[in-house]
Amino acid sequence: MARIDAIVQRESPSSGHQAEQLTEIEGEILDFMVQYLRANTYQPSIREIGERFGIKSTKTVSEHLQSLAEKGCLERDPSRSRGVKILGVDLSADTVAVPCFAEMPANGASDAEAYVSVDRQMGSRDGSFMVRASAGDLAVLGVTEGDLILVSPATLDNVDDGSVVVAEVGGASTFHRVSRNGASAMLEALQPGGGMTLVEDTDTLQIVGCVTGFYRRMDEVGSLNLTQH
Repeated sequence: MARIDAIVQRESPSSGHQAEQLTEIEGEILDFMVQYLRANTYQPSIREIGERFGIKSTKTVSEHLQSLAEKGCLERDPSRSRGVKILGVDLSADTVAVPCFAEMPANGASDAEAYVSVDRQMGSRDGSFMVRASAGDLAVLGVTEGDLILVSPATLDNVDDGSVVVAEVGGASTFHRVSRNGASAMLEALQPGGGMTLVEDTDTLQIVGCVTGFYRRMDEVGSLNLTQH
């Protein structure tokens, strides 16, 4: 199970009410700033942020930062160079922030609802993310609705037989157990009522990532039946 050090909800620190979700570019800028700060102990400049994302206008970068500040993710001090403070993020060198989605992101179209700091050994690969489990998702593995499932980028070549992956089947990204059969691959759907899918041409198999762990808040779990059977 992944060690979770912090969950950064998109809430205004002053009001406590949920703020607007971040846009895709805002989430990417925030993640870049967190990683940059961990590596350098100081924040990137507006110009460095622009260069990283191909934004030529420093005014546009400043507008993104102001939007992040208004959404409760940053504090800005215009009087200081690199005068930005990231709010609610654990900057420990042993952790990495990964985006958390309410549902499986499709082609990057979904906005992250939060950023979660996990042990770097669990989520250090670029592109790792978490998704909230829906009813039935991985229930056969003990995952319940609302658990956070950690997915790391993977290809068929670097996952072992029996691994649980997120694969695109029938136009949807869902959880499967994968096994190889010579030049083909077999996908076992892990949702209730799911079946087996034979992929004869593995070059057409789209694997989003491999499930590497999950996290459950025990204070959100109702009364548990601990009676031995």
